[in-house]
Amino acid sequence: LFDINVKGAIVSAKAASRPMMKARWGRIIFLSSVVGEMGNVGQTAYAATKAALLGVTKSIAREYASRNVTVNAVAPGFIDTDMTHGITDAMKEQLSKIIPLGRTGTAQEVAAACVFLASEEASYFTGQVLRANGGMYV
Repeated sequence: LFDINVKGAIVSAKAASRPMMKARWGRIIFLSSVVGEMGNVGQTAYAATKAALLGVTKSIAREYASRNVTVNAVAPGFIDTDMTHGITDAMKEQLSKIIPLGRTGTAQEVAAACVFLASEEASYFTGQVLRANGGMYV
């Protein structure tokens, strides 16, 4: 988990940033998780790597800001995907009770957050965590 979620992000950002630094413009967006901020039973290692990724985001954001390269993260909550389709209806009902919006999110909503962070409209956002979690963690 650490190699993929943390080291992979650092190596990828380093490689991607080279042409961005030369162009003096770029956007790097990491995908973390709500559990990286709030933790979760049975997900200690995963939560730790996603929390570490937020530290990576903030540090690299400071390093690259002078070259007009922004670095942000999106932290999705419970999202309706193939991975979550195996969850029982009882568990889905329990989750919907702890999500203030009362529903799961969609992949399109997470993608929209990424599109925003990649846009010129987000040019003053760097080192930020955009939480796409329906209020599950605020």
